[in-house]
This record gives sequence, C-alpha cells and structure tokens, in this order.
Amino acid sequence: MARRSRSRPDAVDYMLAEWERECPDLDASGMAVFGRLHRAYQRYQDQLTRVFGEFDQTINGFGILASLRRAGPPYRRTAGELADAALVTTGGISQRVDKLEQAGLVVRERDAEDRRVVYVQLTEQGVKFVEDVGAAHFDNEKRMLSGLTATERDRLADLLSRLENSLDHAAAQHRAEQ
Repeated sequence: MARRSRSRPDAVDYMLAEWERECPDLDASGMAVFGRLHRAYQRYQDQLTRVFGEFDQTINGFGILASLRRAGPPYRRTAGELADAALVTTGGISQRVDKLEQAGLVVRERDAEDRRVVYVQLTEQGVKFVEDVGAAHFDNEKRMLSGLTATERDRLADLLSRLENSLDHAAAQHRAEQ
C-alpha cells in the first residue's frame, strides 16, 4: 500500500487499506495520487471561492480579468483569445463578459479595420480591481502553501507538470487505440 511518510494516515490511506483487504488482486495504487489530488483540489476550490466571493467575483470572472491584465497595456484580447485562455466556448465567454461589463470592469470595442473582431478591454476600474483581487488571491495561495518548504513547492510543481504530461500521453495512447 502507498503510505505517506512522517504523517498520520488520512482518508485515502484508509480507502486503500480497504481495497487491499477486500480486493487484494486489484491495484488501486493510483488512488494514492489521484484521491489526494482530488481532495486537495476541492479544498483549493473552496479557498478560491471564498476569496473571490469577498470581492463579489467568481473564479471564472477573475480568470477573464486576469487574462486581460496579463496581456499588458492596453489590457485587451478578443473573445476567441479569452476562450482559448479559459478553455471555454466563446458563448461562455460572452456571458461572463456581460457580467463584467455590467460591473464596469470591462468594455467591448470593435476593431476599427475589421468590424467582425470584438475586443474585451479592462477599464481603469477593472485594472485596479484585478490587481486588488489578484493580491488577495496570491496571498491566499501563499498561505495555502505555507506548510511546504520552497524546495517542496518547487518539487511539487515539477511533479504536477510531469503528471499533466503523463495524463496527456495516456489520453493520446487511448485515442490511438480507438
């Protein structure tokens, strides 16, 4: 069984022990990683929801604002660029942008040369807002990682990157087998 070192057993350890007891021939070892990843993600989502809620904002809304801020001056992107960055459809972006526009955080502008192209741009209020929310968000993330050393954080980031690559490889293998 995949037990963690220097720590008391957690819910995943108990689940793994039960699988081992009830189905000894079943290799449930992936749960040691994915069970904990899932539980950590739920806690992370709860923390994000709390912080963004303090600003009357959602995770998805902040994702759009952050993407615009990261673009640099004049803090604008097309709906398609935002959709690519947020991994949602342009329709999903449109609904979120509507709410941000109503709050005065963004405006829509048509391209002067190609009227089919619509840019979403942060307002001055939007720039300040995303910087304030971003500061609270990154402070919160720092607090969530405070139980890890800098070396452990770097190692975990590397391992998660490798896990993402492994998942992509597994998905490609599955598609090739179909």
